[in-house]
Amino acid sequence: MPGFERIDNNELSLVTKVFQEGGVLFAHGFEQLRKRFWVRELESKISSYFNIKHCLLTSSGTSALKIALKTIGVKPGDEVITQSFNFIATVEAIIDCGAKPIICSCDSNLHIDSEEVKKLITLKTKAIIVVHMLGMPCDMESLKEISKGKNLVLIEDACESIGAKIHDKFSGTTADIGVFSFDYGKMITTGEGGCLLTNNSKIDKSAREYHDHGHMNLKGITRGKDKAQNAGFNYRMTEIQAAVGHAQLEKLSQMLKDNKARVDALINYENITPYLREKRKYLISNCDTLMLVGLRKKVLNEILNTLKNAGIGTKNIPDAMRWHCSYYWKHCLSKEQIKNSLKTKKLLDHSIAIPILLNKTEDFYSQLGLKISQSLNK
Repeated sequence: MPGFERIDNNELSLVTKVFQEGGVLFAHGFEQLRKRFWVRELESKISSYFNIKHCLLTSSGTSALKIALKTIGVKPGDEVITQSFNFIATVEAIIDCGAKPIICSCDSNLHIDSEEVKKLITLKTKAIIVVHMLGMPCDMESLKEISKGKNLVLIEDACESIGAKIHDKFSGTTADIGVFSFDYGKMITTGEGGCLLTNNSKIDKSAREYHDHGHMNLKGITRGKDKAQNAGFNYRMTEIQAAVGHAQLEKLSQMLKDNKARVDALINYENITPYLREKRKYLISNCDTLMLVGLRKKVLNEILNTLKNAGIGTKNIPDAMRWHCSYYWKHCLSKEQIKNSLKTKKLLDHSIAIPILLNKTEDFYSQLGLKISQSLNK
């Protein structure tokens, strides 16, 4: 979670410039009062960086998920499949569209179980949302085959994996729609905020209208006289958020390198390798988190104590597991879906997510790795 760690005078300078150049905080109109459109410019920069045709900036990653679902026509009575190792926002977006979340368990690498996905598809299924949790992307090939064969929309929730790659493509760019979050704990941050990514011009057009009260933003027409063909909502990003985003995006490549250096220092011990979450070389984490899986309870507790003594906590697992495992979401899921979550809960009970912090040195992580290695040797 390095984004907020690298906030400095670059962000301050660009936010100040918004005010110096007219102080327009709204992403639309007011052409006579402003020198530039920060939101639209950042959309273009993100499209270029991640090699995707269309980027729509939004008020949050959660809103981007809902926009994606509304754009593809998800409605009451539809079903959307997603995974049990998740963040609750994914399920909330499905419910907010009136649809039913269908929970799929995870495999031993804590990715959505593609074989189980096949069994969960019904005539009511509209989409599959795969979630790349804690920086590590999922292998998308089987999911793309399944969704294409069943004529389903495949959505990548890449909110926690900005900068990660699947082969040579960034996570969030390999499905029909991808979603990022820029909240304060993410790889790059605008405080709150997010975006929707797609190569489909029709999806982009519909999403752009929906997130802006249905505005078609027709050329040559003022917003007051603009038209709408569908009902929408307000999920827009502000110019100040976008200014921060410009500065953060410029730092992303270096942050990814710095993260990897710390992870490499942490895992430079042979006996740690068997406990790593993912071992396929073409799935490249953004390294903002390192997960250890399959830990015995005694060892797990020793490592938790080591982290505490080192002055750091865990990254959601286990400290915030109630918000990241659907087994605990009885307030919004049926008993059947809770049951589908039990296998994943048991896997997470033996897992630890170690945050990779840029305010900690490579030597810090090397020493931490040594202590973890010693616990694993017992």
